[in-house]
Amino acid sequence: MEQANQGQRQGQQDKGTRSRGLKLTDILVTIVIAVVFGIIYKIWGPMYDVVKPLGTHAEQTIYGMWFIAGTFAFLIIRKPGVALLAEIAAASVSALLGSEWGISTLYYGALQGLGAELVFAIFLYRNANVWVTSLAALAAAAGSLVLDFGYGYIESLSAWNYTLLIGLRGLGSIVIAGIFAFGLSKALELTGVTNVLRPASKADYDALTRL
Repeated sequence: MEQANQGQRQGQQDKGTRSRGLKLTDILVTIVIAVVFGIIYKIWGPMYDVVKPLGTHAEQTIYGMWFIAGTFAFLIIRKPGVALLAEIAAASVSALLGSEWGISTLYYGALQGLGAELVFAIFLYRNANVWVTSLAALAAAAGSLVLDFGYGYIESLSAWNYTLLIGLRGLGSIVIAGIFAFGLSKALELTGVTNVLRPASKADYDALTRL
């Protein structure tokens, strides 16, 4: 009887630790997060234009808001594919709401989401601290720069100007899509909502068996 119970508990542990694939609930929550940030993305466009006349690439310090859907969604769900899905979905919402960048918004969303996703994948989707989140934000920024260069937005900049743009965009991405996203997820954790959305770990099951 005891062996049967142990086998059942082991099966539950294995199921919990293997539960890494996206479930319908995960996808729906990711979409909800993406819709919220997609609306913010659309609002952020005019704000970006307001800051731009200040010069010296000041607008790059707030560019990181366009990366936050991917990092924040992963911090909540913590499963493969979430960062990419959230960023693409948020970009889609922004485009549907009439983003001034049109269809290219989707391309940016895809590359930015892919950048963040790759960083989380490197850490096997198990590390979600502020440093990893900030690296993911930087990778998303790198994705946006690839398209900026491809579209010819920044190829004519001088070396110092180009360096300043990259530096400020990187800094903005760390602050907004890294540190701020991490803090926002921690605030949400205090409500207990995230416990329902994440797969149970072996440690969770071990804790239950000790009760």
